[in-house]
Amino acid sequence: MSIPSTVATSAGRRATVSTRDGVRLALREYGPRDAELTVVLLHGHCLRTASWAYVRDALMRRYPGGRLVCYDHRGHGESAVASRQTYNLEQLGHDLRDVLDAVAPTGPVVLVGHSMGGMTALTYASLYPHEIGTRVVGAALIATAASGLADVGFGRLLRNPVISLFQAAVRRAPSMMHHAKLMACKVFAPLIRTAEFGDRKVSPRVLTLANAMHNQTSVVTMASFLSAFMAYDQTDALAVLSKIPTLVLCGSADLMTPPSHSVAMAATIEYSDLVMVEGAGHSVILEQPRHVADALARLLERAGGTPSDEDPDLAFAA
Repeated sequence: MSIPSTVATSAGRRATVSTRDGVRLALREYGPRDAELTVVLLHGHCLRTASWAYVRDALMRRYPGGRLVCYDHRGHGESAVASRQTYNLEQLGHDLRDVLDAVAPTGPVVLVGHSMGGMTALTYASLYPHEIGTRVVGAALIATAASGLADVGFGRLLRNPVISLFQAAVRRAPSMMHHAKLMACKVFAPLIRTAEFGDRKVSPRVLTLANAMHNQTSVVTMASFLSAFMAYDQTDALAVLSKIPTLVLCGSADLMTPPSHSVAMAATIEYSDLVMVEGAGHSVILEQPRHVADALARLLERAGGTPSDEDPDLAFAA
């Protein structure tokens, strides 16, 4: 199963960025390079920049003069693989710094993270707190959490002994496990529908994209990041985001990172905006891109950008 051509061939300038440990990250850039504000979109676990396609297009209509940058995390999409020991959130935070130094060395930046991308943004805030309020002037945490991933929702599965057995099997026989994953893609499709999406009807196009992104992610990448999720706690980083306009957005039917995570984060981040999209699940950026783009446009206005007042009729089937 491949990424739908309508998403894969979307216009955008291609580039690569080398991280401090030599991993090449695939990047796409949209909008003028000399824009006053750069928006960086950070995708989730087992996804890629294509997950932002519908939000990206909607946001560019609302914010035509803006510059958007998307990149694939290490081990994801078109980016290079790396040692599995580097598949952790602290490394992703450093990768983000390397990307910013390469593509936005000067000028204000807004970080927008979905799921693991939101965790990456929070980890970045923890690693580089002096850049929050100076370089980074806004943030959006979408369908994500600051801690306690294994305490509620589907995240409880992280504590299941089967996860440790799965990781051990991947370490011992990665090629065999990857082929087994590909063979079982049709079996996992209903699970992805249940875990990732809410209680509304989801278009076949969106489901095809979601399944393709999961299926094309290496089983080594999939398994190796799970340990990082179990140990993840960036609660202290939330206070740092009180320095800047922050959006916290989630779907009311999110089973992966239930709304309680977003409510807790918004309560801790001073002056943050909490948006809950009724009926949407963890993949709210695919299900309801227009709602997400509208909320992001308001965030950019607070952060100093000038989104268009026009609210175009966007024909999304999600």
